[in-house]
Amino acid sequence: MKYRTIGTDPAHRREVSVLALGAMLFGSRTDEATSFAVLDRFAEAGGTFIDTSDNYAYWEDGGQGGQSEELLGRWRRSRGVGDEIVIATKLGARPLAPGTGYIDNPEGLSAEVIREAAERSRERLGVERLDLLYAHIEDRTVPLEETVEGFAALVAEGTVGLLGVSNHAIWRVERARALAAAAGLPGYEVLQYQHSLLRPRYDVPSAMFPEGSLGHAGAELASYLRAEPDLTLVAYSPLLAGAYTRPDKPLPADYAHPGNPVRLAVLREVARETGATLNQVVLAWQLASDLPVLPLAGASSVAQVEENLAAVDLELTEEQRARLDGVH
Repeated sequence: MKYRTIGTDPAHRREVSVLALGAMLFGSRTDEATSFAVLDRFAEAGGTFIDTSDNYAYWEDGGQGGQSEELLGRWRRSRGVGDEIVIATKLGARPLAPGTGYIDNPEGLSAEVIREAAERSRERLGVERLDLLYAHIEDRTVPLEETVEGFAALVAEGTVGLLGVSNHAIWRVERARALAAAAGLPGYEVLQYQHSLLRPRYDVPSAMFPEGSLGHAGAELASYLRAEPDLTLVAYSPLLAGAYTRPDKPLPADYAHPGNPVRLAVLREVARETGATLNQVVLAWQLASDLPVLPLAGASSVAQVEENLAAVDLELTEEQRARLDGVH
């Protein structure tokens, strides 16, 4: 395994594995025995970075979520896991009532919700401090100052370490970070956005993003990362939920991009040259980026996590990386 440091404050920065494990469906669609086996193998291989959220996976049972955090808490206790494993979680998108969703009825990002939701996450995970806490989705009904101060208060109290943000317009991220800096408060240091080799269309509206996607890592985010080298991008869904390799998993609708057939053809060429799987090449391509990118990949079997782990040691040549980068 290889490692990278996230965060800048010596009191809170952490060294984490360059591959993060997504635990979204652990404890719901992925049963406990399988979830524990995947977690055990990931940790055995040196994996130290696990990602979840307080709303995972509410859609599986029509509830409000929490199954993933609860399972991770049980795994930690049963295995005697301590501070060597960094668990990141998110708040803001938990439905306020069963049978609703984060689009129409989210908990939001008020100071009160931030405090209460973080406390619930700590209880489910069985930890005294959340290593990394994200603002999961935007809440434009609450002043940014309130959200910034709400997160910073938890850091000051010692119940949260690093702060992160996901699925926000970049201008909102920058404004929040500027407000924090001006007030001498800790701000977002880890950004979590969807990022993969194939490119989405940013103009495709959805229920969550009616003006087009704010959740994808595009050119604006890449430019922001280059201007702010202390930030880290955690790239979720790098393998597009199996769409690279499984005929039964079509590409999402917003990936109807004219350049993707050519990019996919080059990906297959590189996979043949390296003897690696398509998924491994995608992960190795992200890991070789000149930007600070940490792939976040889920796994529903030990075989899948084994495949992902092998990508850490897959070295692409400069020529192969240039070909993968060069398709427009």
